[in-house]
Amino acid sequence: MQETMGQWDIAFPNLGIYLENVPKSFDVFGFTVALYGVIIGIAIVAGILMAVREAKVTGQDPDIYWDFAIYAIIFSIIGARLYYVFFSWDYYKDNLLDILNLRNGGLAIYGGVIAAFLTLFLFSKVKKQNFFQMADTGVLGLILGQIIGRWGNFTNREAFGQYSDGLFAMRLPIGAVRSNEITAEMADHVLDGMNYIQVHPTFLYESMGNLIILVLMLLYKKHKKFQGEICLFYLGGYGILRFFVERLRTDQLHIPHTNLAVSQLLGLALFVFAVVTDILVRVRLKKKEKETISTEEN
Repeated sequence: MQETMGQWDIAFPNLGIYLENVPKSFDVFGFTVALYGVIIGIAIVAGILMAVREAKVTGQDPDIYWDFAIYAIIFSIIGARLYYVFFSWDYYKDNLLDILNLRNGGLAIYGGVIAAFLTLFLFSKVKKQNFFQMADTGVLGLILGQIIGRWGNFTNREAFGQYSDGLFAMRLPIGAVRSNEITAEMADHVLDGMNYIQVHPTFLYESMGNLIILVLMLLYKKHKKFQGEICLFYLGGYGILRFFVERLRTDQLHIPHTNLAVSQLLGLALFVFAVVTDILVRVRLKKKEKETISTEEN
């Protein structure tokens, strides 16, 4: 029996979900607007509002975060692009003009995150703000933006994983995805008459995983032991999540001349860094507390 899908259909057959005509873009007054861009825009605004709300709750000046957002957005986009280009240099070295072409994708979240933290460090120095307090506040907005932004990958039919027949398996028409992201394993499961691939929806795994991390951060933030601990929670939580999700993806960026996925290694490194740093700071604080008690008793 032949099984086919429409060009713009997306399905989650094992969940009984069949979506027809999910567009990648729409027209407004003759202009084509990409849904990916709209979703990313919503993600950015939601992230800023989350950070501003947290600033108000913790007695900080919310205007500082609106000011920071302007710089963070600009430099995060630049950072996300540079990260992607650097680890795809074998292609871009012969196609330099394509570095400026963002219409075909090519933004790596880790590059954006790194750029955002560097921007925050310089911003906090110039504005004489507590970097660690701002980081604790900002990461709440950052991860909310990631939760929403990953759905841009859904409408773009990208950031998916290898073949899967699990509960959350997703079907995508072959003609709707980039040919270089269809692996031999996927192709082996495309039977005669089928015009789709069935894959892990890694965008969904990451979005839902980030939602769990955000909930845990919100529950824990009143109990944090020091400024910067929520930031470490984010770095460790997202790092280990990305470590496991990245191994499923077919569009991995690799360390030049190796088969090592850079986002997997970076995710694991961030997890180890966050855990070790948290332990060391807690030990140091406990030692200071004991010294203070001893001094007061004497």
